[in-house]
Amino acid sequence: MLENLKWVLAGLMTFAGVMHFVTPGPFERIVPRPLPAPRALVFVSGAFEVLGGVGLLLPFSQRVAAWGLVALLIAVFPANVNMALNDLPLGKTKLPRWAHAVRLPLQGVLIAWAWAYT
Repeated sequence: MLENLKWVLAGLMTFAGVMHFVTPGPFERIVPRPLPAPRALVFVSGAFEVLGGVGLLLPFSQRVAAWGLVALLIAVFPANVNMALNDLPLGKTKLPRWAHAVRLPLQGVLIAWAWAYT
Protein backbone atom coordinates (compact mmCIF):
# COMPACT_ATOMS: atom_id res chain seq x y z
CA MET A 1 0.00 0.00 0.00
CA LEU A 2 2.71 2.49 1.01
CA GLU A 3 4.60 1.62 -2.17
CA ASN A 4 1.57 2.47 -4.34
CA LEU A 5 1.01 5.72 -2.47
CA LYS A 6 4.61 6.68 -3.22
CA TRP A 7 3.67 6.85 -6.91
CA VAL A 8 0.75 9.11 -6.10
CA LEU A 9 2.91 11.49 -4.04
CA ALA A 10 5.61 11.48 -6.71
CA GLY A 11 3.01 12.30 -9.36
CA LEU A 12 1.47 15.09 -7.30
CA MET A 13 4.82 16.69 -6.53
CA THR A 14 6.09 16.38 -10.10
CA PHE A 15 2.87 17.81 -11.52
CA ALA A 16 2.90 20.71 -9.03
CA GLY A 17 6.55 21.39 -9.85
CA VAL A 18 5.92 21.46 -13.58
CA MET A 19 2.99 23.84 -13.03
CA HIS A 20 5.41 26.28 -11.36
CA PHE A 21 7.02 26.69 -14.79
CA VAL A 22 3.88 26.48 -16.94
CA THR A 23 1.86 29.03 -14.94
CA PRO A 24 4.13 30.75 -12.40
CA GLY A 25 1.78 33.70 -11.79
CA PRO A 26 -0.55 32.06 -9.26
CA PHE A 27 2.44 30.78 -7.28
CA GLU A 28 4.15 34.18 -7.38
CA ARG A 29 1.06 35.84 -5.92
CA ILE A 30 1.20 33.75 -2.75
CA VAL A 31 4.90 34.35 -2.04
CA PRO A 32 5.02 36.55 1.08
CA ARG A 33 5.90 40.15 0.17
CA PRO A 34 9.03 40.40 2.37
CA LEU A 35 10.71 37.66 0.31
CA PRO A 36 12.75 38.83 -2.68
CA ALA A 37 12.39 37.66 -6.28
CA PRO A 38 9.06 35.77 -6.18
CA ARG A 39 9.46 34.37 -9.70
CA ALA A 40 12.91 32.98 -8.90
CA LEU A 41 11.56 31.42 -5.69
CA VAL A 42 8.70 29.86 -7.64
CA PHE A 43 11.10 28.40 -10.21
CA VAL A 44 13.47 27.09 -7.52
CA SER A 45 10.64 25.49 -5.53
CA GLY A 46 9.18 24.05 -8.74
CA ALA A 47 12.51 22.52 -9.69
CA PHE A 48 12.86 20.95 -6.25
CA GLU A 49 9.32 19.60 -6.42
CA VAL A 50 10.11 17.89 -9.72
CA LEU A 51 13.45 16.58 -8.43
CA GLY A 52 11.80 15.33 -5.24
CA GLY A 53 8.93 13.68 -7.09
CA VAL A 54 11.19 11.89 -9.56
CA GLY A 55 13.81 11.12 -6.91
CA LEU A 56 11.18 9.46 -4.74
CA LEU A 57 10.74 6.79 -7.41
CA LEU A 58 14.41 5.91 -7.73
CA PRO A 59 15.60 3.47 -5.05
CA PHE A 60 19.05 5.05 -4.74
CA SER A 61 17.63 8.54 -4.16
CA GLN A 62 14.34 7.84 -2.38
CA ARG A 63 15.50 8.76 1.15
CA VAL A 64 17.27 11.94 0.08
CA ALA A 65 14.33 12.95 -2.12
CA ALA A 66 11.87 12.30 0.71
CA TRP A 67 13.90 14.42 3.13
CA GLY A 68 14.13 17.11 0.44
CA LEU A 69 10.35 17.07 0.01
CA VAL A 70 9.86 17.35 3.77
CA ALA A 71 12.19 20.37 3.84
CA LEU A 72 10.53 21.92 0.78
CA LEU A 73 7.02 21.48 2.17
CA ILE A 74 8.10 23.17 5.40
CA ALA A 75 9.83 25.96 3.46
CA VAL A 76 6.77 26.79 1.35
CA PHE A 77 4.35 26.70 4.30
CA PRO A 78 4.65 30.49 4.81
CA ALA A 79 3.25 30.97 1.28
CA ASN A 80 0.22 28.89 2.24
CA VAL A 81 -0.22 30.89 5.45
CA ASN A 82 0.10 34.12 3.43
CA MET A 83 -2.54 32.84 1.04
CA ALA A 84 -4.93 32.08 3.90
CA LEU A 85 -4.34 35.25 5.90
CA ASN A 86 -4.75 37.51 2.88
CA ASP A 87 -7.56 35.46 1.30
CA LEU A 88 -5.59 35.14 -1.93
CA PRO A 89 -7.12 33.17 -4.82
CA LEU A 90 -5.79 29.87 -6.07
CA GLY A 91 -5.01 30.98 -9.60
CA LYS A 92 -8.22 32.70 -10.70
CA THR A 93 -10.39 30.84 -8.20
CA LYS A 94 -11.33 32.62 -4.98
CA LEU A 95 -11.41 30.04 -2.21
CA PRO A 96 -13.93 30.11 0.61
CA ARG A 97 -12.39 30.68 4.06
CA TRP A 98 -13.03 27.05 5.05
CA ALA A 99 -10.90 25.89 2.09
CA HIS A 100 -7.95 27.90 3.38
CA ALA A 101 -8.50 26.34 6.81
CA VAL A 102 -8.40 22.85 5.28
CA ARG A 103 -5.44 23.61 3.03
CA LEU A 104 -3.08 24.52 5.89
CA PRO A 105 -3.35 21.18 7.78
CA LEU A 106 -3.12 19.38 4.44
CA GLN A 107 0.49 20.60 4.32
CA GLY A 108 1.12 18.55 7.47
CA VAL A 109 -0.39 15.50 5.81
CA LEU A 110 1.93 15.97 2.82
CA ILE A 111 4.94 16.34 5.14
CA ALA A 112 4.04 13.13 7.00
CA TRP A 113 3.46 11.37 3.69
CA ALA A 114 6.89 12.35 2.40
CA TRP A 115 8.47 11.50 5.77
CA ALA A 116 7.16 7.95 5.42
CA TYR A 117 9.72 7.38 2.67
CA THR A 118 12.74 8.58 4.61
